[in-house]
Amino acid sequence: MRRGTFTDDTVDYAAVGATQAPDLMQYPPERSIPAQESWRIGSGESRFHSAGEALLSWAALRGAGLTLGEIRPAAGPMYSGVSFDAEGNPVAPSRNEADQRFDSDGTPYVAAGTTVRVSGRVAGMRADGELRVIFAVEEGRRIGFALGTVGGSVVSGEESFMLEWRDNDEVWFTVRAFDAPAAWTYRLVKSLIRRRRRELFQRYLRAISPLYATPA
Repeated sequence: MRRGTFTDDTVDYAAVGATQAPDLMQYPPERSIPAQESWRIGSGESRFHSAGEALLSWAALRGAGLTLGEIRPAAGPMYSGVSFDAEGNPVAPSRNEADQRFDSDGTPYVAAGTTVRVSGRVAGMRADGELRVIFAVEEGRRIGFALGTVGGSVVSGEESFMLEWRDNDEVWFTVRAFDAPAAWTYRLVKSLIRRRRRELFQRYLRAISPLYATPA
């Protein structure tokens, strides 16, 4: 089991980790717009692990049409921190982690504390910015991570990606996010944030699942 959490004062929003709050959709961070979607993407252990490998090798972002620039792992060993269970209760730290995995082209896998620069376009507007991996989870039946904005993005906030292999053998992919407008266009027309988020969610689903599965 790997579980890591990393927070520091370099992200540009205050509610770090709020994508794990069970009441995110009812009580989002101030001035932000919440979003959540879940999809059944198959069943079985093999499906869960293959989707997990894809997710931790940045497939969701790459498949969304975003280009990954500089990827900087956290300085020093990754350390375990507080994570949350399905009800939003804090889970005790597990253990220190010093390992770092790489994909076939040498790109570091997702790990707590990693900073990545992304660029691209979503909903006709730029999606450039710097993001920080707030936490990463790799457990027997849960794999995922959260990204927080560091700067240079059109929105400020966090998004989490979580795979769950449920007791009924189904594999579900859930993305949760909250976005506050940073660019003046999004401040003037907040509906653009929802449009951007809907398009990103569909791109993430296509990247992680070859199927178009049943929404929750």
